[in-house]
Amino acid sequence: MVSIARGEASYLIGHDGRRYLDMIGSWWTCLFGHSHPPLVAALKAQLDQLDHVLLAGFTHEPAVELAEALIACAPAGLSRVFYADNGSSATDAALKMALHYWRNLGRERKQRFICLSNSYHGETVGALAVSDVALYREHYGPLLFSPLIVTTPDRYEQPPDLDTEAWVARCVAELAQTLEQHGQDVAAMIVEPLVQCAGGMRMYPESYLRHARRLCSEHEVLLIVDEIAVGMARTGKMWGSSHAQISPDLLLTSKALTGGFLPLAAVLAGEHIYQAFYAEYQTRRAFLHSHSYSGNPIACRAAVTTLNLLKAPEFADAHAARCARMQRSVASFADLPHVADTRSQGFIGAIELAADVSTKRPFAWQERRGLRVYRHGLEHGVLLRPLGNVVYFFPPYGLSEEEFQHAEHVARAGILLAVAD
Repeated sequence: MVSIARGEASYLIGHDGRRYLDMIGSWWTCLFGHSHPPLVAALKAQLDQLDHVLLAGFTHEPAVELAEALIACAPAGLSRVFYADNGSSATDAALKMALHYWRNLGRERKQRFICLSNSYHGETVGALAVSDVALYREHYGPLLFSPLIVTTPDRYEQPPDLDTEAWVARCVAELAQTLEQHGQDVAAMIVEPLVQCAGGMRMYPESYLRHARRLCSEHEVLLIVDEIAVGMARTGKMWGSSHAQISPDLLLTSKALTGGFLPLAAVLAGEHIYQAFYAEYQTRRAFLHSHSYSGNPIACRAAVTTLNLLKAPEFADAHAARCARMQRSVASFADLPHVADTRSQGFIGAIELAADVSTKRPFAWQERRGLRVYRHGLEHGVLLRPLGNVVYFFPPYGLSEEEFQHAEHVARAGILLAVAD
């Protein structure tokens, strides 16, 4: 167990004085760096004004400012904001919202959900039910409902006899068939746009999202995009779904929303969703979902500050350069033994290790090859926390060139060590 005393820019600093370069953004939350001065200043100022108030019959300035800022940068058609206090809770809220939406329209039959294979949407019961990573699900099966799972167009799993376009077409055809058979029973489809993070940083083409949007609309199924990990410009654009130029019915955001400082989440909804719930009390159409700390003023202030930093004129050019740097970085690992794939999307990079590169046969999970990389990283001052056989980079945006080079060097040595026998 590593005991951390403080954070400073791209580093976590232990009680023993050791410094660890945070190349995973402390589980994908740390956006600009630890103890980032503009965020620290904003939070200190907010602490002098208001710590917390219930968001039921009350509101406050940071919550209003944040809602307005989120809608201003959201895909077209999203006009309402519902607050939660973590990503999994946002997923649960969206699932309940989708189900309840159809009930309010008199379509009670629409109770099922579609998710992608290898997907992950959180660890509360509802979120876990629409996830397809066995490691997280296997012990809790009796608690979970069964979604309709369709094949993800993950490039790594693309059959060797198909090009990318044909592979996407096959996956789209499967989704179309599923909707044709079950669409009348389906409330919503939920997807992680472009990158399935907890599933091993697996990536797929944006064209699939366009087809999914079209098919969901044709079959009167809501589309939920889970931007919890990939939002806040992590994929190179503000939202992962922005690459496909689609407008979902519901959008989830959390993790880096506050720059990594505090827990907060939001569900962005289309006006049609909101109007289905807006009615007199006696109709009992209200959305019944609340958490004590939903829309906490301090967390909202952090999120407003984060969005302001992201829309600053100087951010876009610098971000394009750092995303290109990430692409070059992960590509440089392709020459190492047992590297079956290198891939990147925006400021996310992944290196997938395999026992047999030609067949992509993975190392047995019991061998814990990734753990060897993790331990080597800590010994040399870099926090790398592989997902099984996948070594990945998900660092703060403030990472310097010198820090990037150091992380590359340590990761390369760690991989060589991990695959040595």
